[in-house]
Amino acid sequence: MKCRHCQNELTLPLVDLGVMPPSNAYLSQADLTTREACYPLKVSVCQHCWLVQTEDFTRADQLFTEDYAYFSSTSASWLEHARRFADATINKLSLNKHSFVVELASNDGYLLKNYVEAGIPCLGVEPTAATAAAARKLGINVVSEFFGEQKAIELAKQYQQAGLIVANNVLAHVPDINDFVKGIAHLLAPEGCVSVEFPHLLNLLQLCQFDTIYHEHYSYLSLYTVQRIFARVGLRVFHVEQLSTHGGSLRVWLCHEPSQHMTQTSVSRVLEEEKKAGLQSADAYSGFQARVDNVVKQLKCFFSESELSGKTVLAYGAAAKGNTLLNYAGIKKDQLAVVADAAPSKQGKFLPGSHVPIVPPAHLADLKPDYVVILPWNISTEIIAQLKPVLVDSVRFITAIPELKLQ
Repeated sequence: MKCRHCQNELTLPLVDLGVMPPSNAYLSQADLTTREACYPLKVSVCQHCWLVQTEDFTRADQLFTEDYAYFSSTSASWLEHARRFADATINKLSLNKHSFVVELASNDGYLLKNYVEAGIPCLGVEPTAATAAAARKLGINVVSEFFGEQKAIELAKQYQQAGLIVANNVLAHVPDINDFVKGIAHLLAPEGCVSVEFPHLLNLLQLCQFDTIYHEHYSYLSLYTVQRIFARVGLRVFHVEQLSTHGGSLRVWLCHEPSQHMTQTSVSRVLEEEKKAGLQSADAYSGFQARVDNVVKQLKCFFSESELSGKTVLAYGAAAKGNTLLNYAGIKKDQLAVVADAAPSKQGKFLPGSHVPIVPPAHLADLKPDYVVILPWNISTEIIAQLKPVLVDSVRFITAIPELKLQ
């Protein structure tokens, strides 16, 4: 395979997680009688541009289907994150009724609804039908197509160029990353700016966040590589914010190269952090497989010991990252009876691979577990606060990343 950005040969492996189904391909009862589509999940590193990427086995339209089950509004903390961002941009960028905001991968309207409420014209681009329909119910204009250079040209003609383009946790999801960023350059107004959020590769490596690797994530991103990719289309990084979301993310602000936006010291500071961590050297990626296998060994031992001692283990959060973890560890429904999730779109379905049934959160109290494994560990504080009042005091909460931890 060649690098999806610079086309150089990929020769440095990061991790091989075996063969598993796409992490968001939740199953109905009828689906359990048919064979699941499974694909290899391998990640390699380009030693030219240092883009970390999955090997290509699936197309985006096979992963982001009409019944795609991830709804951003399920998480209260993420809704608050989006509201704060919208308020800040409205104030700092002086957005008003003459402005135009575009969000790429707008999901269920979790962010754009704030701009609608403020009377600011906006547009969502969202290829998955179920989430786009939810956004339209909130009064948001949504184009249900995949974004790229050609679509950007069409949108700029049909509407106008955007003063603000937002791309939250989507850059990693696009197979043709070069076409995607070309589209952003076409759609951005001359003095407009772009906000791109993505989980930081540095945290994935340092905290062994291997469960964030799944087929829907084609790329794993550093500031160094993102800067290179956007520079090719004439967009300049002028500011970087380090966020706690998704286990540690970057919010990268970009503009056209000749724009009046001044480049801030935050850019050089984060680049220096990455350089010190060795992200542009092969050594930073060696040994990751062994660390992953050690995490999985700890989890399997926990399940085995709990079973031997007669303890009941359930889980919370039918998250994509949880599916990677369970499937690589080989945890099935005989060891994990149910996983609870607040998203109605997932309830009544089954996790891909493990076939663990997904139930509403209220069912956990009825089952009286001894342990609850929090699969979306990045929002474990929020989840534990919700569950503690309804579960027995003796229940213990477990997270597995970066190592097994009881709370």
